[in-house]
Formats: sequence, C-alpha cells, structure tokens
Amino acid sequence: MTQTYIAPAGTRIGHVHLKVSDLERSIAFYRDVIGLEVMQRYGAQAAFLSAGGYHHHLGLNTWESAGGPRPPRNAVGLYHTAFLYPDREGLARAFRRAVEAGVEIEGAADHGVSEAIYFSDPDGNGIELYRDRAPEDWPRDAEGQLQMVNARLNLDALLEMA
Repeated sequence: MTQTYIAPAGTRIGHVHLKVSDLERSIAFYRDVIGLEVMQRYGAQAAFLSAGGYHHHLGLNTWESAGGPRPPRNAVGLYHTAFLYPDREGLARAFRRAVEAGVEIEGAADHGVSEAIYFSDPDGNGIELYRDRAPEDWPRDAEGQLQMVNARLNLDALLEMA
C-alpha cells in the first residue's frame, strides 16, 4: 500500500490510557514514582494524571481489568509508555526517584538521539524514562541519514547529576 497521507509535523501522542488491575496501586505508582499529578478521578474505576497541569497524559482504568492477571511477556500489546524529560537533569532526578522507590531497572541505553531507562509498572506495563539530545547532535551517516544506536548508558554518572 502506498502511503498517501502523512500526519502534520505538529502531531503528538496526546495521552496513553492503560487497563490496570488495581487502580489505587497504579495511581500510587504513577504519582509517587513517576511524579504525575492526579487531575481527576472518574468514580472508583478510573483516574487521569498529568505533568504540568495538562488535563491528562495518562488514563488508568479498571473497567474491564479489575483484579486481572499480568499479561505474559510474549503477549501482543503496548511495549512501553515513554516519558520525555526536558533535559538530562530532569531525567536524572526521575531516575533517582525510581531507584529510591525500589523499582527494578530492566534496561538502559544511549540511543545516540536519546538516553533511556526502562522498567515496568505494577501491572507489567513497560515504562521508558528518557531525554532527547538536540537534533544537531544526533548521529548521522555520510549521507545524513539518522543512525540510532543501542549503546550502554552510564547510570552511575546519571545518578550523580540528581
């Protein structure tokens, strides 16, 4: 199929809405570990959280999933939700918060264009905390094509910034 439509450059992913098994546990995780604020609760089955006062970046609900099991790792679905921090210092502080909360870090990488840390929420939904480098610093080949990498990220150096 030939692509005839390209989304406008200003298009963004506005929010992610997750099915969770325990709403209160998930609110606590995204509030206390990720640092989002609860903007609104929708009864006892849903909540909407954000950063910076936006109406919501993250929706959580138990409408069809209350008490449900974690999906197996090989199941289809969302791989992770990525939280973009404005700078390296912001990423460092978010990483320190996760470490101090006892979150098990599952991976970290320097992608050339960004630095990223990976772990899971209490329901097994993947989380990425990251910061972008300036576009002029992105690695490119001789023809100018983007060359993302998967190199080791020095987590100790990152923690020292927090």
